[in-house]
Amino acid sequence: MSIMRQINYWGIAVLSTLLITSCSQPKNSTAYLKNVLDNLEAIESASYYAIIEAWVPGDTAARSITRVLISEYDNPSDTTIGASFIRFSESDATLLKSCYDGNMAAYVNYDTKTIMVDSFKTERFPFRLISPPFFNYTKNILKYALETTDSISLQIKEEKESVYVGLTIFEDTQIEFFGKAYRMPVYPDYYVEPTSKYELWIDKKTNLPYKKRREMSHDISVETISDIKTNEMKVENFVASDYFPPDYSFQIRGKGSGSISFSKANLTGKKAPEWSLYSTGNQLVLLSDIKSKVTLLMFTSVSCGPCKIAIPYLNGLISEYDKNEVEIVAIECSTRNMDVLKTYRDNNDIRYTLLQSNDEVKEAYGILGFPIFFILDEDYTVQKIIHGYNQQSFGDEITGIIRDLL
Repeated sequence: MSIMRQINYWGIAVLSTLLITSCSQPKNSTAYLKNVLDNLEAIESASYYAIIEAWVPGDTAARSITRVLISEYDNPSDTTIGASFIRFSESDATLLKSCYDGNMAAYVNYDTKTIMVDSFKTERFPFRLISPPFFNYTKNILKYALETTDSISLQIKEEKESVYVGLTIFEDTQIEFFGKAYRMPVYPDYYVEPTSKYELWIDKKTNLPYKKRREMSHDISVETISDIKTNEMKVENFVASDYFPPDYSFQIRGKGSGSISFSKANLTGKKAPEWSLYSTGNQLVLLSDIKSKVTLLMFTSVSCGPCKIAIPYLNGLISEYDKNEVEIVAIECSTRNMDVLKTYRDNNDIRYTLLQSNDEVKEAYGILGFPIFFILDEDYTVQKIIHGYNQQSFGDEITGIIRDLL
């Protein structure tokens, strides 16, 4: 593969650069980035407040903004991520949201009073699906940018109070960082634009990053940190279970059919909550307007990979039945921009009804993740809920349910 490495030097003229003494590295050079990397590698622990934004490409506002307090630890004994961390609610430093100790990850659901524990016994990938903490994440981005032989473009720009670093990766698949860099799996059922872009902003006073932005064709995330304290904690003193809320039940990922739930609502055997939502055709659609014997109601997200993988199967399924027999309705829960939703429909050749959700509908169905499928009979009673999409088993499960209901 051809290697393209472009470093764009902005902001300081060549003459000014020559006048800088050897003890002060120009801040628009890879030598400066190496110094920043050295600073990151010297961090054994850190605590900080973080504002985490999730965006859908094309939207003009973030679809979600989360504020958390994070403590992270360098953890060389963990050969996957290389870090341990704990995330608390910003408003209550005792309110655990999630944690990772190198052996397991835990996620607290205060609505259902459960703790989901993932010990990675059933992992399908060569990496752990863990969002690394800020300094671990930015350290590995810089290390990759300075050492990779992949096809990249690297921009370094000195600004008034910060140094901007822009890394664009031109490989044949997207590059994500779960500890080190990994190439994402390519699924033949749908195309994903492979270009990956990472941006960092480095504080010129501390020579440490304070903001990062990750952009993929399907998803954008931004994290900004403040009130940073470093090397005041020891990883040896970190015990994740010390922070678990008392009297909560545990769910173990991979054990039992109900171990992963994308809904907090117990709707099986109950009437599906009514809704009225607008379609990508700008028509108001009510659940009670659907008169088919079976309705497959899917809650989806334009940023969800498994949701995209399910599209060809659902297109095929809708063509097999008359509309009075089976109706498929997908409700988009991430973007509030109808133009983005229309583009998603057209780019993925969606042939079933696609609606834009609102907060009331998501709350009524207790939506926690995507995709989730509610199978309704002709009386709108929820007969079955399927959490997630498994290419191997989904088709047989759905056709069996439809056969029983027709």
